[in-house]
Amino acid sequence: MTVELNWPDSLELAHLPTPVQKLDRLSARVGREIWVKRDDLTGSALSGNKIRKLDFLMAGALRAGAETVWTCGGIQSNHARATAVAAARLGLTSRLYLRVAGEPPERAEGNVLLDRLVGAEITWVTPEEYRDIDARMADDAARDSREVYVIPEGGSNALGSLGYARAVTEILDAERELGFEFDAVVHACGSGGTLAGLVLGRKAFGLAAPVVAVNVCDDPAWFVKKALRILDEVRSRWAPGLEFAADDIRVLDGYVGPGYARNVAADLELIRTVARLEGLFLDPVYTGKAFRGMLSELDGGRLAGPEYSRVLFIHTGGIYGLFPRATELVESTD
Repeated sequence: MTVELNWPDSLELAHLPTPVQKLDRLSARVGREIWVKRDDLTGSALSGNKIRKLDFLMAGALRAGAETVWTCGGIQSNHARATAVAAARLGLTSRLYLRVAGEPPERAEGNVLLDRLVGAEITWVTPEEYRDIDARMADDAARDSREVYVIPEGGSNALGSLGYARAVTEILDAERELGFEFDAVVHACGSGGTLAGLVLGRKAFGLAAPVVAVNVCDDPAWFVKKALRILDEVRSRWAPGLEFAADDIRVLDGYVGPGYARNVAADLELIRTVARLEGLFLDPVYTGKAFRGMLSELDGGRLAGPEYSRVLFIHTGGIYGLFPRATELVESTD
């Protein structure tokens, strides 16, 4: 059963559809078929999962007559970088509220370098200030003389989630072309919007495979609550007739490590291994943790059964986050 969604207008900033590729050598090593949806190829400076959300969000900004677009994230936020680049492409200015512990970095590296190059205004905030970042952005926007369009962390709201509902149609097209169905669709979860969109698309378009998130921060209860809140708004605005419950949201906890954007050694070792085996670059914040979680769960964990013999991992990008971690990633590799 499929449901017709009442799509709002969107842009075409992302290069779609992205390819689905099998990781042959890694699959042989782990004894399961590991496939990757290459959403790291949605663009270059606009690469990653965030641009799917921004196709809808930036269209919303233009409809609202925005002159400037503001958003927030960690110091190496992929979403903040993609928002700044998309704003520049559309002739808008941008402001990024970036969380930093201690002093701001002296050198612009990774995503921050790209933020600076496209002229984003950066407001550094402490972790304590970031706890109320939505209120801070709203208050600052109310005092600004320009027409400000505020996008939440990760682009994770109802409008942004539509980007990953639409991605499900590409997964279904890939299944028809390949002649089989995937047993699970696994992805990294950091702010809940990609998760909500995939769950929406699964239910609306009839994807058989369960959607499985690996959280890189917070805990499963937080993501269930966040995704259901997003899905409730989507249902009321664009998907009447659909119903969602907590059982629709599956989150595999246990791979956050020391915290958001902080890693255990196994994360970095896996990034090196996958790069050498497949020429595929995972990132330390999102895909490195989620990919490790997926492989661990396939090997005797919650995805260990024979019903999970062919798994699709959504590569949500993040390559620019590798560069500030160069010393850690290349040590002891020669």
